[in-house]
This record gives sequence, C-alpha cells and structure tokens, in this order.
Amino acid sequence: MAETKKLAIIASQGTLDWAYPPFILASTAAAMDMEAVIFFTFYGLPLLKKEIDAKVAPHTNPAMPMKMPFGSKEFQSYNWPIPNFISGNVPGFDSMATSLMKETFKKKGVATIEQLRGMCQEFGVRFIACQMTMEVFGFEKEEFIEGVEYGGAATFLEYAADANISLFI
Repeated sequence: MAETKKLAIIASQGTLDWAYPPFILASTAAAMDMEAVIFFTFYGLPLLKKEIDAKVAPHTNPAMPMKMPFGSKEFQSYNWPIPNFISGNVPGFDSMATSLMKETFKKKGVATIEQLRGMCQEFGVRFIACQMTMEVFGFEKEEFIEGVEYGGAATFLEYAADANISLFI
C-alpha cells in the first residue's frame, strides 16, 4: 500500500493575489488524497481571520495585468499599462484594483478566498497559526475561524520534515 503524500505550505502573504495560491494548492492536494498543512505566518496570518479583508496592491507587482471586467471584449482584453507612480500614489487605487479583480474573478467563476478556505477545512487541511507572529502583531485566538491550530516553527517543521512537497508562498 502506497504511503500518503504530504504537502507543507508556508503562507506568508495576505494580499488578495497571494491569498489564492495556498488555498488552491492545499485544497487540490486534499482532493488528490494528499495530506496538507498550511502554516500561516507574518502577513499571511490575517487569512485565518473570521472576516478576510484582503486587497490587491498593484504598485508592489508591476507585472500585474490591469484588465477590466466590463465593456466590450476588446476593452476587457486590453492590458492597461498603469505606471507605478499612479498605482502607488493615487488615493483609493488599491481599493479600485481590488474591486476590479474581485469582479473579474466572479465573472470567471473563481471561488472566493473564503470559499476556498472553507473547502480546505472540509477536506481536512490543517491550518497552523504562527504563535510568535500572533504575539508580535497582537492577534487574539478569538479573531480567527474555528479549527485553527496554534504553534511555532517547530510545530510546522515537524510536519514539513516528512512532507513530499514543501512550498513557501
């Protein structure tokens, strides 16, 4: 009988675009009968909050395409070149880009972060919140969803030492 494969992920980012990969990969691994653990640390820790307020930050990713989720097909397919000067300095630009990205995901049938996180939980993916990060940033357990484990690097490394795949996201 084959040994169950294991996936270990460190989620260190909490922006909308960085929130998708750990949940997509972990839920897919679980659907493929793999064990999966996500260790949430630093800026990834807010992804465990009951209310996720993830935004996209275009000025931190100049390769990010800026496409519109509305209008004609040609209008939607155009990649709007937005200079960092504008994306980093215009008040409200992050909020606008976030709502455009969410609308695009919705139109394309992409699950929300909350839905993906819920699927992970249904599939048995373990979520470990970094205890040190919680203390440093002042997070309380009551802020997080149910089913979260709490531990430090040693807790995660104990699992990751036997993982077939380890990813830092």
